Amino acid sequence: KLDRMVIVTARGQECDFVSRFFAPGHGVDEDPVTGSAHCTLVPYWANELGKKTLHAFQVSKRGGELFCEHIKDRVKMAGQAVKYLEGTIDVPEHPL
Repeated sequence: KLDRMVIVTARGQECDFVSRFFAPGHGVDEDPVTGSAHCTLVPYWANELGKKTLHAFQVSKRGGELFCEHIKDRVKMAGQAVKYLEGTIDVPEHPL
């Protein structure tokens, strides 16, 4: 079973960079817009392009435009979102 995830990226023409994300071993042939992948891509492209604010586009069938900022060891992202899950997580208190 292929258990790897693959990010493909290139410099953009109408944006700073483009990307695609594949994780077939996890049941995701291609993810339309992947925030977690951009946490890796933004620092890389910020360094390559010498800028902190980046405009990105994930070139999937649905496509997605992201406006990103590299701030120290953090990545700030903005753009349109599609809610796909809603829920509650209960975290038990840890006794000290």
